[in-house]
Amino acid sequence: MIIDSHCHLTYPDVVEKGIDKVLSDARANNVRGILSICCRISEEEGALKSLADTHDNIWISIGTHPHSAGDADELALSKDQIIAACDHPKVIAIGETGLDYHYDFASKEDQFTTFRKQCAAARETGLPVIIHAREADEDIIRILKEEGAETGDLKGVLHCFSSSRWMAEEALDFGFYVSLSGILTFNKAEELRDIAKDVPLNRLLVETDAPYLAPMPYRGKTNQPAYVKHTLEKLADIHGILPEKMAQQTTENFFNLFTKATETWVQDQ
Repeated sequence: MIIDSHCHLTYPDVVEKGIDKVLSDARANNVRGILSICCRISEEEGALKSLADTHDNIWISIGTHPHSAGDADELALSKDQIIAACDHPKVIAIGETGLDYHYDFASKEDQFTTFRKQCAAARETGLPVIIHAREADEDIIRILKEEGAETGDLKGVLHCFSSSRWMAEEALDFGFYVSLSGILTFNKAEELRDIAKDVPLNRLLVETDAPYLAPMPYRGKTNQPAYVKHTLEKLADIHGILPEKMAQQTTENFFNLFTKATETWVQDQ
C-alpha cells in the first residue's frame, strides 16, 4: 500500500479527469490513501465537501501557500481562525506554507507573516506543518527553529524536496520528514538522488504534487496520484530495498507524522 502524501485534487487539471477515475487509477496502482493540499484557507470548505467528506481515503491540509501570502483575505486570518478550521477530523495538517523567493507573487514580509502564523497554529494544534521551499533555505530553517522545530514543539515535512543537502540535514536534525516527488526520477536529478540516499528510511515520504511534476515515464503530462509508484520505485532502488518494503515504510512514516489520519483511516482500502 502506498500513500500519496501531497497532491492537489481540487486543481482543474485533476478535476477535469474526474475524481472517480483518479481514485480508481490510484487504487489500481496500490495507492490507497491521499492527502490533498489547500493553498488558501478559503479552499477548505470546498475540499471537504467534494473530497474528504465523501471519500474515506482522502484527507486534506489547510494553509496559505507563499504565492498567496499577499492576498488580503489570507493576511487577515488570525491564528485562532486557522486553529478553528482544523477542528474537522479530516484536516490533518497545516500548509502548504513556507517561502518562495523564485517568483514575486508576494513580498517577503507577507510571506514571513503567513508562515509564522501557520507555524504558531501548527504548534498549538499539534498538527504537522507542510513546508514549501524555493530558493529560501536559510530563512526557512531560521524561522522553523524560532517557531519551535528545534525544541520539538513543531513537527512537519519538507514537501517536494529539491533543496540543498544542508537544508535536509538541518530539518532531519530537528525531527522533520523529507518527501520526494517525481523530480527524483528526472535524468538531471543526480544530486537529489544522492541526498535522498542519505535520508533515514524512517523519515521518508513520497508524493506526486499532482497535477505537477509527473515522474518518468510520464514527464510533461498531467500528474495524478497513481503515478507516485514510480517515485517510490526509484526511491526503493536508491536505498537498495524492494518497492514493497519502501511502500510499507513510507506508509508507516505517513501515519507516524500525520497522527490525526489514523482516527479516520479505514483499514480495508
